[in-house]
Amino acid sequence: MVRVLGISGSPRKGNSQFLLEQALEAARAVSPGNVECTPYSLRGKKFAPCVSCFRCGDLSGECVVKDDFQELRDLWVAADVVIYSVPVYHMGVPGQLKCFLDRLGNSLFGRYRHLFPPGVDSLPKMLKVVGAIAQGVHLCSGQEHAITDLINHALILQCIPVTGDMWQSYIGAAGWTSNDIARDALARQAAAGQTDAAIVVRAARDVGRRATEIALVLREGGRHLRDTLRGDPAYLPFLERLGCVDPGVAGGNSGGEPGTGQGTD
Repeated sequence: MVRVLGISGSPRKGNSQFLLEQALEAARAVSPGNVECTPYSLRGKKFAPCVSCFRCGDLSGECVVKDDFQELRDLWVAADVVIYSVPVYHMGVPGQLKCFLDRLGNSLFGRYRHLFPPGVDSLPKMLKVVGAIAQGVHLCSGQEHAITDLINHALILQCIPVTGDMWQSYIGAAGWTSNDIARDALARQAAAGQTDAAIVVRAARDVGRRATEIALVLREGGRHLRDTLRGDPAYLPFLERLGCVDPGVAGGNSGGEPGTGQGTD
C-alpha cells in the first residue's frame, strides 16, 4: 500500500484544499485499492515556531513544544508521498507550514541519530516523493518561490521532488485566481471552463499522479535491492516503510544499533 499524505498549508478552507483534492483523486486512480490517501489541513491547527533549543537531539527527536506538530510529524514520517498545496504568503509558504517544516527538519536529526556513529549528525535517505502545488490571487506573485521553498525542503530531508508534466508544470503546479479572493474561486472558474483555472487543475492532478507513480517505482526498487540496502543505515527508515526490516529498527525511540535490521519479507 502506497501512503499519500496531502497537506493543505492554508489557514482557510478554499482554493488550496480544492487543488489538493484534485491531486489526491489522481493519486488514488494510479492503482485503485493500492493507494491510501490521507488529507490534512492546517486550518485551525497550532504550530509554534522552532526555538532552536536542540532538546530534540537529546530526546530521540521529540520536540519539547506540544501542539499539533506531533500529529502531523507522525503522518509525515509514515508517508511514502507528501503533496503540499499552499497559498502564497509574502512570496513564500504560510507561516504555519514554515513552523512545521523548521521543527520537522531539526527533530529528524535527533530521531535518527542512533543510526549513525557517535558524533555524526546526518539524515537517512527518507526517499519520500514530494509534490508541490501553489496558488495565489495574483499572476506572478510568488508561486514559483513557494514551490522552490518546498523543493528545497524535500532535498534537505533526503526526499525526491517530483513535478507534473510539461508544459503546465515546470517545477510543480502553479496557478492564480485571476484577482478573485473568494475561497471557491478556482472551483468556480474551473467548472466554467476558464483557461488558467483548467491549467492549474490539470497540473495539480499531474503532480498527484506522477508522485504516486514514482513512489510505486521506488517501492519495487527498494524491495528488489533490500539485501544490498540493508548494509547502509541511511536506508533503514525507507526499508522499514517497505516492511523489509523489523519494525522499530529505524524508529527514533527503538535504541537499535546501526545496520541491525533483519528482513521481514
